[in-house]
Amino acid sequence: MGEQSQPIAYVLRGSTTGFVCGTRVNRLGATAFGRFVRVTVAEGGETVLGLIYGIRIDDDPLVRQLVLAEDVPESTVNDQRVNRMVPVEISVLNVGYRDGRGLHHSLPPRPPLSLHLVFMCDDAEVIAFTRELSFFRLVLNAPDVPSEDLLAAALGVAADVRESDARMQFLIDAGRELARLLNHDPRRLENILRLIKPEEVSHE
Repeated sequence: MGEQSQPIAYVLRGSTTGFVCGTRVNRLGATAFGRFVRVTVAEGGETVLGLIYGIRIDDDPLVRQLVLAEDVPESTVNDQRVNRMVPVEISVLNVGYRDGRGLHHSLPPRPPLSLHLVFMCDDAEVIAFTRELSFFRLVLNAPDVPSEDLLAAALGVAADVRESDARMQFLIDAGRELARLLNHDPRRLENILRLIKPEEVSHE
C-alpha cells in the first residue's frame, strides 16, 4: 500500500477489535464517518484497516468560559479551534488487515500501539479492500457501533471512488451480499438498502 504524505492522527489506545486515535481540530477535514483508515503495526508491513465510526470533541475549561461570554472575537474562536491542546478522539472499528500473504477481511492478530501513525486509505486501497465484501459481518456484528449507518457510509465511500460505470454494479453486489447475511432480519436489511440506494434511484 502506498504511503500518504501526512498522518491524520496518532493512536491513543487499541485492541484487536478497534482503536481510538487523537488528532487536532485543523486535521478534521481529512476524516469523516465511514471513511477507511490504516495503521502499520509491524516492521514487516503488517497493516490494520478500519472504519471511522465515531468522532468526539471534548471541551476544556477555556471552552466552558468562552461559551458563557458575550461577543467572543472570531480570532479567539479560531485560535481555540486550531491551537487547542485537547485532542479530537476518533474511534475506529477494525475490519481487516494486510500482511505478506495479502488482504484479510478479519480481525488483525495484534492491535496498533500508542502513537502509531494513522493514515487515510487512498482510492486504490479502498477499491482493493472492497473487491471482497466479507468484512460486512464484522461491521454488522460489532457491539456499541451504529453498524447499519456505518456500513452504508462505508459503501458510499467505496462506490464513490470507483469509475462511474462500476458504481451501480458495486452497490448491486453489496445489496446481494447484505440480503444473504440478513435474510433472517428483513427490517435491518431494508434499512441498510434504503441508506445505500443512489439518489437518482431514490427520487424516481
